[in-house]
Amino acid sequence: MKKDVEKMAEQKAEVQEFMKSDTVKDFTKDIQEYNLGPLWEAIPEIMNKSPKPHAEAYLWSAELLQKKLMEAAEIFTPDRGGERRAIYFQNPGLTYRQPWGWASTTQTLYAAVQLLLPGEEAPSHRHSQSALRFISEGEGAYTIVQGERVYMQEGDFLITPKNLWHGHGHTGDKPMIWMDALDIPTIYSIGGTFFEPYADGLQQPNVPDNFSELRYGGGMVRPVGDDKYTVAPLANYKWTRTKDAINGLMNFDPDPDHGYAIEYFNPSTGESANPTMGSRMQFIPKDFHTKALRHTHSTIYHAHQGSGYTIINGIRFDWKKGDYFVVPNWAWYEHVGSEDSYLFSVNDLPIMDRFDLEQEEKLESNNGFQKVTGEFQAAFR
Repeated sequence: MKKDVEKMAEQKAEVQEFMKSDTVKDFTKDIQEYNLGPLWEAIPEIMNKSPKPHAEAYLWSAELLQKKLMEAAEIFTPDRGGERRAIYFQNPGLTYRQPWGWASTTQTLYAAVQLLLPGEEAPSHRHSQSALRFISEGEGAYTIVQGERVYMQEGDFLITPKNLWHGHGHTGDKPMIWMDALDIPTIYSIGGTFFEPYADGLQQPNVPDNFSELRYGGGMVRPVGDDKYTVAPLANYKWTRTKDAINGLMNFDPDPDHGYAIEYFNPSTGESANPTMGSRMQFIPKDFHTKALRHTHSTIYHAHQGSGYTIINGIRFDWKKGDYFVVPNWAWYEHVGSEDSYLFSVNDLPIMDRFDLEQEEKLESNNGFQKVTGEFQAAFR
């Protein structure tokens, strides 16, 4: 047995030496001139034993985002180069030089913060990407989706399925800020992007305001006939109902891996509210420490209320209300609440499930907790 191992090691060393030879280098260079590729060089890069994401763990502070949004408001208006006054989260590990890296917060998802000022309108359009929004600040603004005007309040979660007309308007008196998340990198990478502006600017209502919200006023019941919908028939998941659901869970012990967490789902199908993006609200009680996990899907977090920290691959990321941070796929992470905290999150679990790629692993060592090896310093200037 020992001799067999030694022989295999010798053969491997011989192969490695041969791959460095001029014969291999010259042939590789030769075929590349014909737009052909050497699999013998590509295999170590593309056939990993486990996921090695290009996306990095990162955090954007509330102070930075607030400052840059207000600066953008001085420069861009909806009618002056700013149809959507949005600033997206560019993951530092995903650069513009990579075909999948442009406007990517993770390798599959795009996220941004958007600002709409009183009296402004953002014209309607539609596209092959699905979108969702989480309202972080303000009230009085609305989104109009396929002729339904939906007024938004802090803590509300809204969906805009692909290929539906949608635009925004603001009839209130204070700035409105929300998080956008779309599957832009996924659709872009597979060549499925379509976009169309609405000919008449902002689409006008053709049903009563908050129509779907009124139809689902009974909560966990659905109108007869809505089982036919393939996209979620509920446009706005109100914060009051979300918080009630969390409060109901608090009659029981928290989940050791997630605290108290709920998922936004499609009342017609029981599946994710958005077919390509999962979305959750998570309550982390003060001093509660979740166990470390890693999984194939990636997650973008927004600290809706409270403060705490998340350990990602050994690095501590301190967060507070208004901050955003990203956990790449197959990265160890765990949350700790410095005070009672709510974390909204978006993930690409539906994409991973669609390809049957989702795997999850729990940390077995150190009682399920990571050792902190460093701290992340958020940029602000």
